[in-house]
Amino acid sequence: MIFGLHEETLTWWQMSARAIGVFFAALFIIRIGSHRIFGKNTAFDIILGIIYGSVLSRAITGNSPFWPTLAAAFTLVMLHKALAVIAYHSNFGFGNMIKGQSQLLVKDGKIQEKEMRANSVTRNDLLEALRSSGSATELDRIKEAYLERSGSISIILKKDKE
Repeated sequence: MIFGLHEETLTWWQMSARAIGVFFAALFIIRIGSHRIFGKNTAFDIILGIIYGSVLSRAITGNSPFWPTLAAAFTLVMLHKALAVIAYHSNFGFGNMIKGQSQLLVKDGKIQEKEMRANSVTRNDLLEALRSSGSATELDRIKEAYLERSGSISIILKKDKE
């Protein structure tokens, strides 16, 4: 009765009770899964976050049955965890297929135009990443720059004597 499990329409307090229940169930499910689901923003992780939120919202609003919806959310998190474990132990590129791989954008101060174009990264994007690193403002100071799987740009500067 509290969750309105057998009701056609939900009252405000039943929906509120469902929201509280879903919150704690979601917290429990994520803790069983992996904290990195929302810690690193690869496409692999973002997709789960979007679907997970969508599925759980249906449990709150009563658009789907309460317990089966929580079971579906749990299944999604376990799928994410299983794929992450397989990717970790994979020797045949499964991890790169699921999570992506970094792309070299600058090598020894020279922009890799083909990679920049393929990844829609502009010179201004590189300059922004360089400024964010707080170390230099000229592209020729970059030893290597990578577009990481998360979409961020990491920069390795040349040593002073290079």
